[in-house]
Amino acid sequence: MQIAGLNKTTLLDYPEHVAATIFTTGCNFHCHFCHNPDLVVGKINKHELINEYEIFEFLKKRKNVLTGVCISGGEPTIQADLEDFIRKIMELGYLVKLDTNGYKPEVLKNLLNENLLDYIAMDIKNTKEKYNLTIGFENLAHNHVPHKKFSLENIEKSIELIKQSGITHEFRTTVVKELHTEIDLIEIGNWINGSNWYMQSFEDNGNVLVPGYTPYSNAEFIMIYENLIEQGITVKIRTA
Repeated sequence: MQIAGLNKTTLLDYPEHVAATIFTTGCNFHCHFCHNPDLVVGKINKHELINEYEIFEFLKKRKNVLTGVCISGGEPTIQADLEDFIRKIMELGYLVKLDTNGYKPEVLKNLLNENLLDYIAMDIKNTKEKYNLTIGFENLAHNHVPHKKFSLENIEKSIELIKQSGITHEFRTTVVKELHTEIDLIEIGNWINGSNWYMQSFEDNGNVLVPGYTPYSNAEFIMIYENLIEQGITVKIRTA
């Protein structure tokens, strides 16, 4: 596992659990508004990566404090040894939550079949029509990833796998003023169709992949949310 970071204690990343969050490096998307760009473009030097041994020694010591482990990124599903890594975490008695962009449904299917996930959070980047633009897929060659045609089918497969999994899950969309209109968000809500869907407002932490994106104002964001509710969309707002 290429582990670039560890948040030793979080009350936010794994709902209703005190958890640790492990950040893997590398991503198969290139979302311009990403707030973890160093993980996406591989700016983490090898000597800065955290050894798995350190992770497991930490988890062993914290068993009386933590109940869950969130694996985030980057994109964890591109890690070849993700399954073995999760097995080792579960052997310590922890619940495991996976954050994913959903582009590798075959990995999700295998993890679900092996009962290796307790919670899945999948990002829904935009409407079907705007997905390719939003994830910056045409720029992946700059991230040393072979250029491939974007497959919306992969996203749709993951959505259905997660919906039918029987485990706790959520879908979430980071709302960016330049990328998401109210009509787009209504379309996303209808696409997710009643599942546990969260909207969270984009925040520019000064370290996004491509500068120049902005959030809606609080008043605008609340108005959009209220209009979605009036349209019969099942959605919640997530705040930091």
